[in-house]
Amino acid sequence: MTARWLKGRETRNRHRPWSRGRDGDQDLGVLRRAFEHWCRRAEPSVAGLYLKEEDGRLRRVAAHGGDLPERLATPAFRGCTALELPGAWLLAADAGEMAEEAVERLFLAASTRTVQLADRLRQQTFQARYRGVELEALYDVGLAVVSTLDLHRLSEEILLRAVSLLDARRGALYELDGSLYRLRNDLGGDAAGTVEATDEALAGLLGGEGQQPGEILPGCSHALAVTVEGSGAPPGLLLVGDKESRVGVGPFSDLDQRTLGLFARQAGIALENAHLHRQALEKERLEREMQLASDIQRQILPAALPRLAGWELAGWNRPARVVGGDYYDVRELSGDRLLLVVADVAGKGMPAALLVSNLHSALRLLVPEKAAEPALVDQLNRHVLESSLPNKFITLLLVEIDRGSGTARFLNAGHNPALVLRRDGGIERLEASGPPVGLLPGVSYAAGDLVLGPGDLLCLYSDGITECADAADVEWGEEGLLALLERHRDETLARLIERIEGSCRCHAGAQPQADDQTLVLVRRA
Repeated sequence: MTARWLKGRETRNRHRPWSRGRDGDQDLGVLRRAFEHWCRRAEPSVAGLYLKEEDGRLRRVAAHGGDLPERLATPAFRGCTALELPGAWLLAADAGEMAEEAVERLFLAASTRTVQLADRLRQQTFQARYRGVELEALYDVGLAVVSTLDLHRLSEEILLRAVSLLDARRGALYELDGSLYRLRNDLGGDAAGTVEATDEALAGLLGGEGQQPGEILPGCSHALAVTVEGSGAPPGLLLVGDKESRVGVGPFSDLDQRTLGLFARQAGIALENAHLHRQALEKERLEREMQLASDIQRQILPAALPRLAGWELAGWNRPARVVGGDYYDVRELSGDRLLLVVADVAGKGMPAALLVSNLHSALRLLVPEKAAEPALVDQLNRHVLESSLPNKFITLLLVEIDRGSGTARFLNAGHNPALVLRRDGGIERLEASGPPVGLLPGVSYAAGDLVLGPGDLLCLYSDGITECADAADVEWGEEGLLALLERHRDETLARLIERIEGSCRCHAGAQPQADDQTLVLVRRA
């Protein structure tokens, strides 16, 4: 045993500093007992045992006799002799001849504590490095997971990475559907297809009350479970089972639980991104389809109305959405005849637009034989009943005009009454003679007759015009339309349509357009 006594002077620190530790820990207890034993044998008047701190200063952990400082910058104090020990200093005054056994015991105690603290430091260093490696792996895993936006591939990647990260043999990923978790992917086989959200085994896993998965992962001895959540994705459930090690399959640690929780947060963000990406793609696809339908519908509606001597014509349509359920047509027929059509399909959007296309094709097929005749509407009624859903029907107004004489024949199937503004100020309405087309089977329709004289104005419109409502839900109404027509009847029909469109917008204010709007105006010169 080698000990070097120094009196009243500084010495160089040749040993690794000790960790502070707790004053009452077991290591300090051994050291203090060795110090007390030495004091009984050496009988110093003053003695103190100091540990080396990481900053090189000395901290007193045991004292005997007088009042030694709590801390020292160097192992020196007036009247004291210093004995250097492994990681410590012993300062004493008036110490007698020390027994070799007592010094050896104190030296052994100091050496033991140094070894213990060094081992503890190695363990802490290993754990810190292991944790760093694990966090780095978790970061790499997170990057790999968030790099894909395909939901199927992402689910496989999440499960594979979770199992690999925790050295597990098995895993399962579920998605919440109502009160059930439904299996999306599994690794290792035999995972339950569905799991009740209230399952006792699941509650125990999520609550940290054990690692027994029950029937969720049959044959699995230990498992961890965490929820996977993202604001834009359905909640999920991630399980890993049977942790592998050099000695076989064993339980998961608290660190494993925390690691899986961190990974689940990354997985939740990745799933949210993937769901948002899928929604964006779906929205883009629907927008393309709607735009295509809108282009087709614009081709169905007349691009321009015929210019006819002695007659002025104008038409206008504005759908509430990209595509709509209103339809109009103005066609020249043989025998100097003119056919006007205005129709309104129940509903809006794509389903209504499809039925409009159906109606357009049927009219093009049937009208060369018949025009505003009950037989035509009877055929249309049967056709719509056979080719559309039960809740789909069409209000329809047909007006066939002899351009030479001004005589006209009309048929109204559940549509708004057309307005006839006579030159002398009289008002007539072309009322419905039957229900909408496609509403009821076996119904009959009746046609009506009228004569349009010079200066008479005929207005066909859909209910989107008169039912245009303001913020207080007050409709513009037929009264508003009729008043505008009477006030500006001598203006060009194109200008009249502009006024009607502007009045609808003005009446609605900031309210969005609720229904498709259509107008057809005819005036005999």
